[in-house]
Amino acid sequence: MQLTVLNPNNPKQDFPPVTKALREPDGLLAIGGCLSQSRLLNAYRHGVFPWYNPGEPILWWSPDPRLVLFPDQLIISRSLRKTLRKATFSVTFDQAFNEVITACADPRKDSTGTWITTAVNSAYNQLHKAGFAHSVETWQDDKLVGGLYGVALGQVFFGESMFHTQTDASKVAFATLVEQLQSWGYRLIDCQVHTRHLESFGARQIDRNAFIKLLDQYCDIPAKPSAWHIE
Repeated sequence: MQLTVLNPNNPKQDFPPVTKALREPDGLLAIGGCLSQSRLLNAYRHGVFPWYNPGEPILWWSPDPRLVLFPDQLIISRSLRKTLRKATFSVTFDQAFNEVITACADPRKDSTGTWITTAVNSAYNQLHKAGFAHSVETWQDDKLVGGLYGVALGQVFFGESMFHTQTDASKVAFATLVEQLQSWGYRLIDCQVHTRHLESFGARQIDRNAFIKLLDQYCDIPAKPSAWHIE
């Protein structure tokens, strides 16, 4: 099957139906295009996200199945509950977006590269300024030690990446976020692809068609007005 090549000068160009995504590699749907606000928001709204290595053209994905977490099904382990009770870390929202995405771009121990290029960093910072991309920060002694970022549309949060420099710092950020999202009326968290780490929080895989139906149901319904406007 031939991949759709997106026009970088036409950010409003539609994506092909997600049913056209390849089986191998799983979910590859389109190539090229741009990282403009309209292109990115259109992607998330239709169950598509960008992921590519430096030096490659932009690749757009919609894997099947899809890993999701329903906020009311969050599982917090006994050890993490203990950490939360100790208040080892403080957690904020949207206070250091650029610092979080920059830290997420640092290579992991088992990798030498990152998909969060300068262009990706710039694109998501623009989404943040426009009120669509958000960050959660974990602090210890006034030092940023963990966090995550993602995109919010309606009552759906699309998680992108997380980092930590202290044990449990990203777990605390994620658990705090999920509980906050539930209180704000969010109905779904997109975790993209399966990891044991997210599965331990209660995330589970669902059929892509079911995922798209959930996006149609929840993306266009606003969350509570107070969402993300907390210190």
